[in-house]
Amino acid sequence: MTDSQDPATPGPSSPRPVDPAQRSEVLDAGTYDALREPRSEHRLALDGRWHQISRKYIVVQVITNGALLVAVLTAALVLSLVLQQAWVWIPAGVVMAGFVCTLAILPRQARAYGYQLRADDLVFRRGILWQRMVAVPYGRMQLVDITHGPLDRRFGIAQLKLVTAAAATGVTIPGLAQAAAETLRDTLIDVAETRRTGL
Repeated sequence: MTDSQDPATPGPSSPRPVDPAQRSEVLDAGTYDALREPRSEHRLALDGRWHQISRKYIVVQVITNGALLVAVLTAALVLSLVLQQAWVWIPAGVVMAGFVCTLAILPRQARAYGYQLRADDLVFRRGILWQRMVAVPYGRMQLVDITHGPLDRRFGIAQLKLVTAAAATGVTIPGLAQAAAETLRDTLIDVAETRRTGL
């Protein structure tokens, strides 16, 4: 089987047939149009169809980081004005600068997340300055876990975690649309069952 073959094409032992076109439509609904790549010619490159995370991931992250920024600012104001502790602005300023930097790079960072369903494995990549690419063989997957907090549920996104025997190859894909997370989970479980390699 080559890398161009679809991993979830139904076979004789596949429990649930999956239409690849319909699956891709679900996985790509509400995501970014193009994966953000580093400009260097020495970047980690991989041909194939990349799926990306939901655009709503940025909204959730902005709200979360914004709330933490406001909490730090409020604590600094209370300590400074009520308790007359002027020194608090030094650590508070450093922390707030960190949050502002995080918010500034968030859109670029979100567009660098991507995953690819290949013939024998799922490849996940993230990062632009520090790029990371992990390939998880379908037959080595032990657990596929979907989690989402209250804010994630409000915006209809979830986080999918793949657990393998080797902790270093575990992958967490954040910011998936709920339907995309469920479709990806079902696809991975179906394919993993047919590719099981003795675990």
